[in-house]
Amino acid sequence: MLERLQQPYGSFPAILSAWAERQPDKPALRDDAGEMSWAELDGRVERLAAKLVETGLERGQSVAILGTSCIAYALVFLAAVRAGGVAAPLTTSASREQLEGMAKDSGARHLFIDDGKNAELGEDFLPGFDRIALEEIDAWMAPEGTKAPAFDPDPADHFNIIYSSGTTGVPKGIVHSHQMRWRQFAATASSYIDAGLEVRSLASTPLYSNTTMVAFLAPLLAGGTVRIMGKFNTVRWLEHAQADRTIITMLVPVQYQRLMAEPSFDQYDLSSLALKYCTSAPFSAELKAEVLQRMPGGLIEIYSMTEGGVVCLLACHEFPDKLHTVGRPAPGSELKVLDDEDRLVPPGEPGNLIGRSQTMMAGYKNQPGKTREGYWTDPDTGEVWQRMGDIGRVDEDGFVELVGRAKDMIISGGFNIYPSDLEAELEKDPRVAEAAVIGVASEQWGETPLGFVRLMPAVAEDEAEDILGTVNARLGKTQRLSALHVIEEMPRSHIGKLLKTELRDLAETLAG
Repeated sequence: MLERLQQPYGSFPAILSAWAERQPDKPALRDDAGEMSWAELDGRVERLAAKLVETGLERGQSVAILGTSCIAYALVFLAAVRAGGVAAPLTTSASREQLEGMAKDSGARHLFIDDGKNAELGEDFLPGFDRIALEEIDAWMAPEGTKAPAFDPDPADHFNIIYSSGTTGVPKGIVHSHQMRWRQFAATASSYIDAGLEVRSLASTPLYSNTTMVAFLAPLLAGGTVRIMGKFNTVRWLEHAQADRTIITMLVPVQYQRLMAEPSFDQYDLSSLALKYCTSAPFSAELKAEVLQRMPGGLIEIYSMTEGGVVCLLACHEFPDKLHTVGRPAPGSELKVLDDEDRLVPPGEPGNLIGRSQTMMAGYKNQPGKTREGYWTDPDTGEVWQRMGDIGRVDEDGFVELVGRAKDMIISGGFNIYPSDLEAELEKDPRVAEAAVIGVASEQWGETPLGFVRLMPAVAEDEAEDILGTVNARLGKTQRLSALHVIEEMPRSHIGKLLKTELRDLAETLAG
């Protein structure tokens, strides 16, 4: 199997079937309701895929999935791909209008939906779709022993659509090809096998998120066992990690933060952990250091986009003096730093990050204009690069330090202000648990920085003025915060991304 995974391209469905034949009784999937062997996984995926084709699924057509992550959800995802279709998991936190827009944009005719979302959205949601309850897929699938028609995926065939989060309007559908997913995960899977790891993965972020694929697709390609959590809970995560003797996991920064704050954390045996990953949101150097100190195994931060572009990796356990960075471009990835006129900036200077790699999206579904907007074409070579949307700088050792999101940069009186710099200053104050800074309109300066903080327990809200004065005293005149608001929780998406759009809405409410 190792030799097959090391090929430049291969078939996901074929690899999964081969593992089922080789190790039929080994657990493949687990959730809170039970466990499924590799033979059972293969049989159900074949029967679901056969039924999809029987009920009209065409090659390259999407299959929409909506609900809480579980074994049934994973089976539909894998069956859509096996049938020659495209897995289109929909974001559960999206509004009804956004969900309708995503489902229609995907081109799906099948909608697999769980009872919870069905009750919330009603029977009149997407009436033109073939609607199947996730809880009833065993009754819906083809009879036992049925095999789906043969499907040999071309590298350019679409594998899945991941819809972007944290946006207004209908999120963009990011299309990934079979070739892109193979390049992403086959090498990772082969590295696990080469290292002799008996892969047991704990996936605790939703299956609609690209983040989760590291803990879902790669371990399955390695013939491992994947536990799928429906809702993240620190104690349940610790119980699963101990009982399953989890080897590999993917967590977003807010999950690491909650685990570190869990009072019972040190009571659990996590000694089997070999590799922990993190991605999707800023991961502070302080939190990385605490995770390294308190959790066994290596810690790897991944910086990239769902769309692709450069992939940077930071093996935190190998570079403890570089925890303020997101690492260096991975093999096969390239990075450039440009100014606002798309000219290269001098080394060490901040600028707009662009990148390219072997893992680039096929484009945004039905939005060629938006796809082109996200690209930068080298005028000399014609090579296409992805705009990363981040401002960063590269140090003398080639490590990339993020300064902030390009769209979040504040221009005040003609000066560029990076919110991350101000957030770091706020979080130096021991009274501040978490900080966020946005730009708001100013008649005098055009824009001015406004801060939000979540305070440490037992710190009184009226200390905000003193915190503001203390921080502003350390900042340059052009950087100073115009005001500071205390909030109970930072608004975040299901995978922990800070939603500054919600903070801007809150700022408008407070101003009004």
